[in-house]
Order: sequence, then C-alpha cells, then structure tokens
Amino acid sequence: MAKRNHPTPAHGALPSREAVLAFIEGSTVKVGKREIAQAFGIKGSDKIELKRLLKDLQEDGTVEKDRAGLRRAGRLPPVLVADIDGRDRDGELTARPAQWDAEAGPVPAITVLTPRERRTNGPAPGLGDRALLKVEPDPDAPGRYVGRVIKVIGRRKAETLGVYRALAGGGGRIVPVDKKAQGREIAVPPGQEGDARDGDLVTVALAREDRFGLTQGRVKERLGTLGSEKAVSLIALHAHGIPHVFPREVLAEAEAARPAGRDGREDWRDLPLLTIDPPDAKDHDDAVMAVPDPDPANPGGFVVTVAIADVAAYVRPGSALDREALVRGNSVYFPDRVVPMLPERISNDLCSLRPHEERPALAVRLVIGPDGRKIRHSFHRVTMRSAARLAYAQAQSAIDGRPDDVTAPLTEPVLRPLWAAYRALARARDARGPLALDLPERRVILGPDGGVDRVVVPERLDAHRLIEEFMIQANVAAAEALEAARQPLIYRVHDEPSLEKMRALGEVLASIGIKLPKESSLSPGLFNRILGLVVGGEHQLFLNEVVLRSQAQASYAPDNLGHFGLALRRYAHFTSPIRRYADLIVHRALIRALGLGPDGLPAGTDRGTLAEVGQQISAAERRAMAAERETIDRLIAHHLADRVGATFAGQISGATRSGLFIRLDDTGADGFVPVSTLGADFYRYDEARHALVGQRSGESFRLGDRVDVRLAEAAPVAGALRFELLSEGRSRAPGAAAARGPRRGRPVPETRDSLTKRRGRRR
Repeated sequence: MAKRNHPTPAHGALPSREAVLAFIEGSTVKVGKREIAQAFGIKGSDKIELKRLLKDLQEDGTVEKDRAGLRRAGRLPPVLVADIDGRDRDGELTARPAQWDAEAGPVPAITVLTPRERRTNGPAPGLGDRALLKVEPDPDAPGRYVGRVIKVIGRRKAETLGVYRALAGGGGRIVPVDKKAQGREIAVPPGQEGDARDGDLVTVALAREDRFGLTQGRVKERLGTLGSEKAVSLIALHAHGIPHVFPREVLAEAEAARPAGRDGREDWRDLPLLTIDPPDAKDHDDAVMAVPDPDPANPGGFVVTVAIADVAAYVRPGSALDREALVRGNSVYFPDRVVPMLPERISNDLCSLRPHEERPALAVRLVIGPDGRKIRHSFHRVTMRSAARLAYAQAQSAIDGRPDDVTAPLTEPVLRPLWAAYRALARARDARGPLALDLPERRVILGPDGGVDRVVVPERLDAHRLIEEFMIQANVAAAEALEAARQPLIYRVHDEPSLEKMRALGEVLASIGIKLPKESSLSPGLFNRILGLVVGGEHQLFLNEVVLRSQAQASYAPDNLGHFGLALRRYAHFTSPIRRYADLIVHRALIRALGLGPDGLPAGTDRGTLAEVGQQISAAERRAMAAERETIDRLIAHHLADRVGATFAGQISGATRSGLFIRLDDTGADGFVPVSTLGADFYRYDEARHALVGQRSGESFRLGDRVDVRLAEAAPVAGALRFELLSEGRSRAPGAAAARGPRRGRPVPETRDSLTKRRGRRR
C-alpha cells in the first residue's frame, strides 16, 4: 500500500480548504478538529475559524462526520469491518463494507490484497469471511479501494444453504440462497446428492473451493420444500452468515460450569427483587425493586435497585465461550426460534434470574429525588434470589386493581413503590425530552402449523415503560461510573442526524406543507415538535417513519458521542449481558474499575482493542436486524401467497424512479408497484416532492398518500410482494383519463405451506 504525501502545514496559519481536505483524505487514523489543529499548529482564536471552515465543508457535503471522525463525503474510513464476497477478473478477493448508508451512493468495492508471504500464522481470508480491513483509495481505479486484512473476524462457512437442481445422469447443482456471499453455483457429483430431490432446500458441506472452477459439495441435509417451517429462518441464518450451531468445545465449557459461590459478594437474597418480562421469555437477565428513600434529606425520593445477571462470572475473557459470544455479538430473534449468544446452560440456567433460586448478579442502586433526577449511585456484586417472575400484562393488571394469586401479596409492598418511582423518573424523562417516535411494533403470531396466524400490534403498557426507564437509568450510571474511574469502555452511541438527511427531511416536510424549523443546534425536541403537528392526521404514521429514517444509526464505540435519541450525554449498555456482548464488556470494565473481583476486563485492554470489538459487534447487530426483518418479510409473503388477487389498503412508503413502495395497513408488509404498471402515461420521479408525476396527465403519487392496491404476485423465498395500484393519483389534469390507461398486473399464484413453530422471544 503506497504511502501518501501529506501537505506541509505552515504552522500558526489557518490552512486552506484544499490543505484541510488533503490532510483528511491522506490520514490513516481518526481525524477531528483537534488533530487538524495540532497538525497545522492552530491555536487561540484561529480555532474558531477552523471550526467554521469544517462546518462549511460539512454543510456543502464535501466532508462527512461520524464516530470514525471526519472524512471526504462518500469515502470509507481507514479501518472498517467488511465482508469478503467475491473475486474479480484476476481472481483477487473483493469485499464490501459491512455497514454503508445507502444514501451515500453505491456501495464501494474493495480489492483485498493477499501477499504471497503471510506474516501471521493464521488462516488466509476466503469467500464468505468477515474481516477487519485497513483500506485506502486504489490509485489505479478511481472509486475503488484496496485493503489489507488486519484480522479475520468470522471464518467462511463449511456449509451453505441452497436449492438443489438435479441433472440428468446423476448429481446436480446447488443454487445458493445467499448468492452475494457464495458468488457461484456449487457442483454436486453423482452419489453426493443424498436424498435431495429437484427443488429441495438443502444444506451442503463444501468439499473444496476452486479459484476458477465450481466449488464442489455434498448434500448434508434435506430440509424439505421452501415453504417448510424450518426453511424460513434458516434462509436468513445462512444468507447472513449468522452462527447458529455452537462448537463442541463451547458446549463442553458451558456444561462444565458450576454455580458461582457467594465469596466476595453481598448477600441480597432477602430483597424483594423481581423480574418483569414477556410471558414467553426463557432468559431473565434483569430484576428490579424500589423503596422510598429513608434519608430525611431526600423527602419524596426513592432508592431504585436494578440487578443484572452476572454473566462475567461464567464467561471469562479468552475462553471458548467468550470467543463464540464475540463472533455472535448478540442473540437473534425470529418468530420460530431464538439463536442465543450463549448456550442454554448459561443463558437459560446458570445466569437466568429464576424465581426463588440463588443467582449471582451485578447490581446498581440509584438514589433519585422526587423530580426523578439521580442524586447518586453505587454498584455491588451480589447474590440474590428473585421473589417472583411476572409478565408485563400481569404486573400491569395488579396495579390496575386486578391482582392474581401471584401478584396479590406483592402489589402493595413491592409493585406500588416500583410504579411510584417510575412516575418520578418519567417526570425527569419528559423534562429531558428524548425523541418520541410513535411507531407501532408489529408482532407475527404463528399458528399450530407453524404458519402465520395473524399480525398484531401489542398494547404498550406502563409496565413496559417502567422497565425501559429503569434500564436506561442503570445504563447511564454504568457509563458515569466507568468515566469517573477513567476506565475505557464501549459506549452505546447515537450521533445527531447528518446535514444531508436533514435536507431530505426538509424536502419531505415541504411536500406536505410543513416547513422545517431553523435552529442553531439539533435536538430531539425539534423532531418532537414536528411530529406534534401531524398527530391524529393522515400523515402521522408515515412522518414518524420518515423522521426515524432521518436519524443516524446507533452503534458501539469507545469514543463518547452521546445518545441523541435518548437526549443523554453518556450511555452504555449494561442491562442485557446474556444477549449482548457489549453489556458483558461493560460488566467486566466495572468489575475491574471498582475492584469487584478477578474476572474483570483484562489488563492492557486499550481503546484500540475496544474500537475493534465495537466495530465487530455493531456489524453483528446490523446483521441480526437484517435477518430478523427479512424473515418477517418471507413469513408474511408466505401468509399472503394464497391471497393473490385480493385488495388491501395501505400507504405509499417510498417513491423512486422505478416505482412505488407500499406498506399495507393490516400486516405492515411492504411491496412494490413497478412504474411500468401505472398506466399509459410516462411517469417521472420528482425528487423534491418524493413523488411520481405523469408527464401528460399531471397525476401524481406522493410519499404518504393513502392507496388501495391489489396483490399481483408473492415471492415467499425472496420475501417480496408486487402490487397493482387501484387508487387515483393527485392533481390529475381534466380530460386526462385516457392518458393513464389500465393498470394491469400478471398474478403468479403460489400456495402457502407451514412455516414456523412458536417462539420464546426475549425483549
């Protein structure tokens, strides 16, 4: 990789725009205002001018700023997580960034440099691997990058998933479901096809990877037809490379684990801590309680206790369990199954805060005033025993005056103080003003046959909000405690929206007659005021979604950018170490910083190491979200496949040159209306109005419009729906009816098979 020549700064003088851009582009480390000022020797009042220059560069779209610092717009950061997904014409490996904002343009391609003489003893990277790369622009190919592998994060799969196509005379071909990762078909020699039949979904053990020929494989397992309940989530697991089978050494280590003792722990077994979770939850990692503060200096205040499963007591740094948890990053939840971060022996047994069973925990006590503001906090390593396991609706019913046999003895002494403390915290939350999006969270309910029974929007209860607010306060306390101890940590960061996204939001608002307020600085309150303008109106749902799209993606990083959405200066995930690796890192950091035991963060863990971990688990989180979303899409497509020709009500959720995206009201399913099916008129895309407009008729279809559609085609494997538009557009010119012409589709009926079994989903 060639060295870059940096401009030689004239120390003390404000650099030119070109010099700053050259410095940002040429740097191989994180660049911010501080680094630029140091490099160019800028001091005193000149720093104000530098700040203005950088602001101008961001406002005109030349420079972007995120957790990786400043960089040229549309450029990749110097170090990133990427997926190795193919080969170029010369046989060199190519990769694409694991995270990329689609609004920034086409996904950049990276050529992975693999020197013939490797300096490390580790295995060489290959197709399907996820790796940490050091990249820079390719000097010979504008718009492309070259990268060197720093570390292989996830090994390529020894097996894959695909559709078997039989060949005359024996053997066949496998068409991978995850075509992007595999890149080519797999040859199955005669005698290696097992009991697979043409069109079956199968798993294939890869025999060898030929650089220029077809990879060969052996059918390992026949999963059945593509509509089987086992197939839907498996497609997502394999397509995204999500590990779902624990290695033997990991299971052995989990089974060998023994309950943690009481040595070095405070005895909290008599405290009435209880868990409040979904009714089907299998792992319980947080317990709560609250009591009025007895301190006369804090009248009307409370002491809130949040106890979290002590996963660090069982999952030690560098162990097989730890290595696998880092690769997985988090648990993944599908309607029919859960893919846990940790084996059940750990997640559902030793660490789960089961009622009336002794468990180790890491707990925080929060002293809050009557206004809900935290006065102080303290962390404790304890042995506890949960007093009860309650479901959200069960706890809410008790507070609402309908207790059952379990909650009746707990209502006054335990639940009432919890709700009183929550009301105080809610006052502080409202004063803080976090982003208040109102988006229904749809849940797919499966029937006994594993198919979709219905799609529901669960009721939001105060019991849900109570647990959420208690967890937020515990997470804030964890970040504050580690900062006070000067202990490096992984923050949960959520940057403010970029200028480009704010411009796009302004255009959408203008299209429905709302002007984006101009303010000197962004805050969640600005968005809340916008959302308040459409409450109860036709644009309420779609504008909430547009505001959500305008937000930056949250991620994990050792540099504190704050949490914009929650309106918090510092925030770290602490409350779910059973299902998130970030929380386990924060637990270990607290144990080390506060001297709570020998199993804390290893000595020498620096910000660079944590940055790598943050990149890796952020990518794993995106991977899980995509897999969960695609599985829901496939399930709903299966559900609707036997309703081709039916009519549905919905809303235009997106407009592009190629057509309209429609979201259905009853299921929340997304589908597409190709522009070619809109009629005889020529429809052009009006970017400012986010609409398709008929050139002759003037008829327009705009983002947020209510429409009726007919289902023309359902493709369950892809999770895709195609609609025909039945509704008339806006602003149609008089006498232009003939210009539009008929809207016709070509229905392709499919049958629906059993899809998935019931799940046990955790928040």
